[in-house]
This record gives sequence, structure tokens and C-alpha cells, in this order.
Amino acid sequence: MSARHDITAAVEACGVVAVIRLADASRLRAVIDALGAGGVRALEVTMTVPGAIGLIERIAPTLPADFILGAGTILDADTAQQAIRAGARFIVSPVYRPAVIEMCHRHDVAAMPGCFSPTEILSAWEAGADVVKVFPATALGPGYFKDIHGPLPQVKLMPTGGVTVENAGEWIKAGAVALGVGTAMLDRAAIAAGKYQVITDTAARFVAAVTAARSAT
Repeated sequence: MSARHDITAAVEACGVVAVIRLADASRLRAVIDALGAGGVRALEVTMTVPGAIGLIERIAPTLPADFILGAGTILDADTAQQAIRAGARFIVSPVYRPAVIEMCHRHDVAAMPGCFSPTEILSAWEAGADVVKVFPATALGPGYFKDIHGPLPQVKLMPTGGVTVENAGEWIKAGAVALGVGTAMLDRAAIAAGKYQVITDTAARFVAAVTAARSAT
């Protein structure tokens, strides 16, 4: 098993990937600690966070072994390489770029490109995507995953956008291997106010929803 396959398996086991977008980068560590306390240990630090590459480089060596740190909103291979060298173990993009997948594979890091249509999804999978991020999933709903898995049961899908605590279980039952969750778990007002227990509690609810849905399937 290669490292990227192990990383993919670990992300699937976590079931929830926290999509971290922060205006104030100084709060990142506190947010990560709050998510971890709630059971979410797969972390996607997006390039929209100020100084994201440097933050990944500083934080990656300090995380416990069971945390999986990745980089998101990656649009090109050069940025992917910078994030990987900084310590990102998986790379997420809102779009499908073959060169980004190639860069990930060169460094044995998991690639999770963003796709929307069945053609994009299959093209990304055939190019070696480890997980296909379906984005924006807001307009699609869990039923879309069932439709895709009819002809493409082999593709690993992860929704991002439109995932809530209330529908988390539906996505899992529809075939999602993990859930990408941003603002529904990372309450901006709570973070700004330093109320990190809110983040912990919400993270725990997402983890519980995923666990319950998996037990029911």
C-alpha cells in the first residue's frame, strides 16, 4: 500500500473533513484543537486562509499522529507542490486539474479534485483521483450520489457544500465515503467570539451522524 492509499483510507475512516476557511489565521490552532476534541481529525486548510502554506508548515509537525492535515482550494500544480512540501498529506481542489493529480501522485499524496458532472467525475477518477469531491453539492443532494453510483459504483465520492448535521447521514447512506464540511461546522461567529466549545459540540454531532448512518447501512 502506498502512502496516498493509506491517507485515503484514514480520511474515509474519519468520515468528516473539516474545510477550514478563516479570516484570522491566528485562530487556526484553537480551531484545530476544538475540532479534534469533537472527533474530527481530517483537516483541510484552504489557500484562502492568510499565509496558508506557512501555517501548514508550522502546524503539521505538531499534530498528533492520528490527525490528517491537507490543503484545499488548490488550483494548480505549483501550489499543490508547495502545500505538499509544507506537510499536506492530501490535496483538495474545487475543480478538476489533471496536473494537480499528477503532482500529488509524484509525491505519493492523496488527490481530491472537485467535479460536478458525471463526465468530470469519471475523467478525474480515471486520471487517478483518490476521492472525487463533488462540488458544489448544494444543488445536487444525496440522491445524486445514488444516481452516479448506479453506473459508477467504483468511484469514491465526497460531497462539499450543502452538507449539514441534519442531512449528513443521508449523504453517507447514499454512498459518500466522507463528508467535506465548512461553515455548517465552523461557525464564524463562534470562532470570532472565541467560543470554541461550539465547534467541538458541532464536530461531535457530525461524527455521531456519520457513525449512525454507517451502522445502519
